[in-house]
Amino acid sequence: MKRFATLFTLILSATFTYAQLTTVKVAEGTLQGTAEAGLTIFKGVPFAAPPVGDLRWKAPQPAAKWTGVKVADKFAPGPIQGGNIPSGKSEDCLYLNVWTPAKAPNEKVPVLVWIYGGGFNAGATSETNYNGEKLAKKGVVLVTIAYRVGQLGFLAHPELSAESPDKVSGNYGLLDMIAGLQWVKKNIAAFGGDPNKVTIFGESAGGIAVSQLCASPLAKGLFQGAISESGGSFGPSRVVTFPGENMRKLKDAEASGDAYVKGAGYNSIADLRKLPADKLPAVRGLAWPIVDGKVIPDDQHKLYEAGKYNETPILVGYNSDEGLSFSPPKTPEDYIAGVKGRYGKFADELIKAYPAGNGKVEKTARDLARDAAFGWQTWAWANLVANRGKSKVFYYYFDQHPQYPAGSPREGQGSPHGQEVAYVFGTLNPNSAQATPTDATISDAMGTYWTNFAKYGDPNGAGMPKWPVYDPKGGNTVMYFAQTLKAGPVPSADALKVLDGYFKWRRTPEGETWANSQK
Repeated sequence: MKRFATLFTLILSATFTYAQLTTVKVAEGTLQGTAEAGLTIFKGVPFAAPPVGDLRWKAPQPAAKWTGVKVADKFAPGPIQGGNIPSGKSEDCLYLNVWTPAKAPNEKVPVLVWIYGGGFNAGATSETNYNGEKLAKKGVVLVTIAYRVGQLGFLAHPELSAESPDKVSGNYGLLDMIAGLQWVKKNIAAFGGDPNKVTIFGESAGGIAVSQLCASPLAKGLFQGAISESGGSFGPSRVVTFPGENMRKLKDAEASGDAYVKGAGYNSIADLRKLPADKLPAVRGLAWPIVDGKVIPDDQHKLYEAGKYNETPILVGYNSDEGLSFSPPKTPEDYIAGVKGRYGKFADELIKAYPAGNGKVEKTARDLARDAAFGWQTWAWANLVANRGKSKVFYYYFDQHPQYPAGSPREGQGSPHGQEVAYVFGTLNPNSAQATPTDATISDAMGTYWTNFAKYGDPNGAGMPKWPVYDPKGGNTVMYFAQTLKAGPVPSADALKVLDGYFKWRRTPEGETWANSQK
């Protein structure tokens, strides 16, 4: 009888603990999640008020409280954008999702918070590749947060700045991310997460946003680690932007916003607020974070040089053939003309560093687009932290792909932009035409390194090949994911130094005047 009573008590205790986890109380009310595969999953959790009506083009406001139990078992719609996304789209889009392995609220599991990419014009947490199951099973609470994109997320305008308490406008998408991180800080303990051990990670625009959050005083204290996949924002501002030089100052962004409103035939922001979100005039090239003096105080490179950033360990890297995403030039002559148009007096030196090839545009030419947008941004970020900060830097290069046969359309290609995301999340398609026998091994290793970094501020752990701390002075301190795991040198290091000369010049008065005279 005593054994039976003890067994009954254990079962009752386990049931109570399990129920505590699937039903959690956050600041706004009670949430009911779903138990799946040893995890508890909460989808469509509101972290801010719907940014609709008078809240369109305003900083996110606190989510409303609710009574009763809110069932959190479906992804919320993603933000308004072109194209289709799995969960649909709506202006009411500020929701997050949680995958937790914890069995009780007091476990203090490290937290990974994902910020999606999409050029700040697209993206949604419901994308298949962002399923948090595999990463959560490696011992982290995995959170994916949404943010406004396109003109709803990044429109600057004189009227919007005038009505803002801070007299700025345009960075609403970044403010959404900050609001999501504030919600995590306040509520993640209810899911068994540790609010003092949060790592943010993202890819492309998400990785760029990670670097911007690292430099934003508004995000101070909201995370303790940062991972950027093909991201970084260390180029100087420019009126006419290019990949890697995407940032504009508030006054220039306001002027573009004013032209957007008037060009669409409207007289004021009030007129645009009356339109349904999906009827807003389309725009290209307007949606990007800006140097507003508040969310992003200044050129990030200058901020880091002055020590004005949020000190954390970083894990940063990029893919071997990012240049494939930028409409590669069809001929060497096209490439040379494009370089001369963008880089001015540095063009000839850069063409020598990144040669075009004979008769066919070689990967070396695409590498200039890769490095301007991602490689130099990563390298500069890593060097700034390693040389000026107290935190460790871990640098990677992703080059996982089959050897494409000679004469095939993909001959000589490397790993394109975004390919690594499915490896990190463990959502690879084993039947893909580009699959290789080592994909599963590389994917598992990346997931382990990423979650180790969230746990320890260091990707290394038992049973893993050693990932060295990055050394700006040289040596094999970059982790290569290329069929095997091995440390190697900074890719295209000599060419990066030439490109660095261009960016240094661009931050001089002469370089700034030249760039802003280009139309």
